[in-house]
Amino acid sequence: MRLLLQRVSRAEVRVDGRVTGTIGAGFLLLVGFTHTDAESHLAWMADKVVGLRLFGDADGKMNLSLGDVDGAVLVVSQFTLYGDAQKGRRPSFIDAARPEQAIPLYERFVALLRERGLRVETGEFGAMMDVELVNDGPVTLWLER
Repeated sequence: MRLLLQRVSRAEVRVDGRVTGTIGAGFLLLVGFTHTDAESHLAWMADKVVGLRLFGDADGKMNLSLGDVDGAVLVVSQFTLYGDAQKGRRPSFIDAARPEQAIPLYERFVALLRERGLRVETGEFGAMMDVELVNDGPVTLWLER
């Protein structure tokens, strides 16, 4: 599982002009899955997202988590996180999980985040999405499990 996390002050995702998810302060999570991902990967990543202290405290030090700032997450599936562009000019996506495997992983990951008390908005798996964000910082992390 690969996840690109961006701390945002606002983020929104649209499909065919229709808003499917929008948040204020929180994290935009671009998530990709591979064929070896399992429940343990999802749980580890959900716990990591909930526990990360990436928001400023009264002294401006990154010391507060999503829960501390009443933040939300916007989760967007992105199989291209498993793109391999080492050879040639067109990336290979052979390591990305096929939809029949990735959809349940995506849905379970969203459910795990919600079970941990987060407000979660989403895009639509497999759709062409327009993602708009105001990056806060910018603070961007790459997480992999």
